Formats: sequence, structure tokens, C-alpha cells
Amino acid sequence: MGLGDRLEALGRELGGREAGFSQELREARARAEALRAGVAEALGRFHAAAGKAGAAHLSLEVSAVRVDDKHVRAFEFVLVRGSHRAIVTVKSRGEVTLVGPFQAGKKEGPCRSFPLAPSDEFALAFEGFLASFVEDAVTP
Repeated sequence: MGLGDRLEALGRELGGREAGFSQELREARARAEALRAGVAEALGRFHAAAGKAGAAHLSLEVSAVRVDDKHVRAFEFVLVRGSHRAIVTVKSRGEVTLVGPFQAGKKEGPCRSFPLAPSDEFALAFEGFLASFVEDAVTP
């Protein structure tokens, strides 16, 4: 069996295994996209306010939603400014994990996980998580 044949067979085998998780993955991706959209809107307001205050250089970025770097059945997006990072991971098993803020090249953490369903507890934690990232990322 050649390389192409072997990888094709693996594709069928692993694709069949993962197909059973398609509904959970759709739900996780939709939740990740919704969270990312809220973050992008909030960062837009931050950038506008900072610019009006005379600090347009305080620029933060949010990545697109993508398959998580560590978990194949999860999606993530990353908040970035220089070496500062914060990661939001939405797992198909029904939880959202907030990682950081931290600096690239250093140990990730702290991590907090919450059920996938929106809740007041998550909303408060998410707000604090984002505020902490922004403060850390723009403090000299």
C-alpha cells in the first residue's frame, strides 16, 4: 500500500469516527462564533474610546474561530497584543474554557471552564477575563 492509499484509508476511518460528533461540533462552533462576535464588537468600542482619548496606538486583535490547537473536537479564538494572549476554547463536550491572560512563550493559564449554555456566572467571568486581558496587554 502506498502513502496516498494509506492516508486515504486513514481519512475514511478517522472521518467515519469523527462524523458521530458533527452535531456537537456545529453547536460548539456556533457558540464560539457568537462569543467571538461579541468580543469583536466590544474591542471595536474599546478602540474607538481609546482613539478619542488620544491613545489610538492601543490596538488589540481577535483571531478568526478555528479548530483548537490542542483539542480536535473544539474551536478557539485568540486575543492578541504583542506577546500577550488570551484564548477562548469551546469544546464539543459542552464547555467553554477561558485561558489566560498570559504571555506567549510562558506557561498558559490560568484556566476556567464553564458549561456551554450561557449563564450569569459565565457572563461575569467572561467580562472579567476580557477586562484582565485588555489591562495586561496595554500596561507598559
